[in-house]
Amino acid sequence: MTDALRAAVQRLLPQARADLEALARIPSIAFPGFDHSHVQASAEKVVELCRSVGITDVRIVRAGEGQPAVIAKIPAPEGAPTVLLYAHHDVQPEGDLDAWRTPPFEPTEVDGRLYGRGCADDKAGIVAHLTAIRAFGNRPPVGVTLFIEGEEEFGSASLPDLLEAHKEDLRADVIVIADSTSWDIGTPALTTSLRGLVDCYIEVSTLDHALHSGMWGGVVPDALTVLSRLLATLHDVDGSVAVKGLHDAGPTPVDYPHDRFRAESGLLDGVQLIGRGSITERLWNQPAIAVTGIDCPTVRNASNTLVPSVRAKVSMRIAPGQDVDAAMDALVAHLESHAPWGAKVAVTRGEKGAPCVVGTDGPAYTAARAAHSEAWDGATCVDLGVGGSIPFIAEFQVAFPQAEILVTGVEDPDARAHGPNESLHLGEFAKVCLAETLLLAKLAEG
Repeated sequence: MTDALRAAVQRLLPQARADLEALARIPSIAFPGFDHSHVQASAEKVVELCRSVGITDVRIVRAGEGQPAVIAKIPAPEGAPTVLLYAHHDVQPEGDLDAWRTPPFEPTEVDGRLYGRGCADDKAGIVAHLTAIRAFGNRPPVGVTLFIEGEEEFGSASLPDLLEAHKEDLRADVIVIADSTSWDIGTPALTTSLRGLVDCYIEVSTLDHALHSGMWGGVVPDALTVLSRLLATLHDVDGSVAVKGLHDAGPTPVDYPHDRFRAESGLLDGVQLIGRGSITERLWNQPAIAVTGIDCPTVRNASNTLVPSVRAKVSMRIAPGQDVDAAMDALVAHLESHAPWGAKVAVTRGEKGAPCVVGTDGPAYTAARAAHSEAWDGATCVDLGVGGSIPFIAEFQVAFPQAEILVTGVEDPDARAHGPNESLHLGEFAKVCLAETLLLAKLAEG
């Protein structure tokens, strides 16, 4: 059967490519300020693609003011399990257009990679699901429910309501979430843990109006200098997170060679790594803090004045096992207690998303490891931790505690999801499609 399914997937790759390009041309950005008619158009295209594989039970659903999601169902054959296949059709904003080597919403192949926003994250996940269905002549050996979300990149705010409203439609024995990454080109992976996320906004004030920096400087502290000193307290001298009360999930069994890490991250020559422990411990199992934005005068518009007030956004990833509310409390308490020189600090709490650990001891996980190894011609499937966050996985765990959850990946370390020049490795994508096809076959066998 493996050979027949392999041949079927190979025949379907041109159709998969065409479907992916059609989806990726739609700028389906769910963020405020963008034209959300494109998100609706993207959902309608997903419906069209679902019907193209013979699914008649397909519809667009919303919860409140949330963006459109798609639910499509193929009933299970007698005695067979039902598998929920998740992906999302919304994408990140394109960002700096000058940094793109190709137009972000015109999919373009360069050196075996398909460039374009959403080509990897996560419209490739949608197409992988459809290709697996097509490989069985549109009649998979298990029940299939496609759940294609429309606002994952903007935080999945309406997802809990969608899960509650459509719980019976979405109930499944196995949930496959195709929104992660492989370990390397030629090496498949299943994601078994993800860090959580909390963020906040800090406003630092020292004056009720701007002052001449020569007339008052040296006595009056400016807010930007205060903010710089406050942000510096978030890390120890070696770059480890200095906020007290945060969880560390401990060592990992996987090694990430320094040379490979430097090359894949694009770290400049001479720039040192920060933190303590192995690279994978730091990436997957320890907290991390980054300053992701500052509102202050630009260099171009700066005058010789003491700035009275500035604002920054701080993002903190938290380790698997960390309570998300306790992490937010710890970050806020640190910022409020470390302002130098009596400066006024106001912290506004932002988003939060729980970390998660995915079980690896169930039959579906065993089947997935075998399917991925076969698709990658015998390569060992790596149990992967991910430093990024997919908070909605915890929502699925709560809503469907009886289901086995598998987190698979359509990306690779050079996919550059969320950034300029996002791309999909077409050779690896073919293996992703085959792996999911083999997985459905193995789940049917029990």
